[in-house]
Amino acid sequence: MTSTIKVMINGSTFELPATATLADAVALLPLKPPFAAAINLQFIPNTVYHHTPLHDADQIDLIAPVTGG
Repeated sequence: MTSTIKVMINGSTFELPATATLADAVALLPLKPPFAAAINLQFIPNTVYHHTPLHDADQIDLIAPVTGG
């Protein structure tokens, strides 16, 4: 079993510990709330980021809302 995993976050590759959660991935980017997160196109509520494990090759999208008209 490897001690690290590689994930894609907003199109860029990151290496994280094998025990990483979505909260760890979010901490890598300079995002300020509000934003939405999805793993492999599945929305994840922010209340469970710390309890959502990541797996090798997961694709994570962190999306901030766009305002204006």
